[in-house]
Amino acid sequence: MRSPAAHMATRLTYDDFVHFPDDGNRHEVIDGVHYVTPSPEVRHQAIVVRLVLGIGNHLQSNPHLGRVFVAPLDVVLSHHDIVEPDVLFVATEQAAILTEKNVQGPPALVIEVLSHSTRKRDAQAKRRLFERSGVREYWLVDPELDTVQVLRMTPQGKLLRVAELSMENDETLTTPLLPDWALALRDIFGE
Repeated sequence: MRSPAAHMATRLTYDDFVHFPDDGNRHEVIDGVHYVTPSPEVRHQAIVVRLVLGIGNHLQSNPHLGRVFVAPLDVVLSHHDIVEPDVLFVATEQAAILTEKNVQGPPALVIEVLSHSTRKRDAQAKRRLFERSGVREYWLVDPELDTVQVLRMTPQGKLLRVAELSMENDETLTTPLLPDWALALRDIFGE
């Protein structure tokens, strides 16, 4: 949901963002507009945990690949774009974007678990933001349909859908960002 700040003539910045209340909601600024999202539902969080464990367990054996993080963690993509993705992966060669307080630049991989209140924003506004910021891969995880859309950056600088995987088809998620890693969709969505 947009906050009243969305109707202001001036675009909000990171300086405004750091003054938002610590109220248990997720606050984000996209193109200077303030968005507030209530805390996620139980299934959403269970899916986030399964993704983080799946990636994190692989990184335990392959720490040279990078690090995985979970919200809330501020990702500062510009002075007017600050987001808190559900899950993000920072590749080792990007380690310089990690600061004590936040991530200063585009992670290699961003994962959003869709919800009723964020579905459109995640699929449209955040996709455009991640594309122009240089995120290499973006996953849209849909708990309603038990699907994962994988969007990957092209050499032309576009995030294009390269796969739409479903649990119904017993498919498995992989990525070139995590060599030799795979996670079955039944392990993501299964109860």
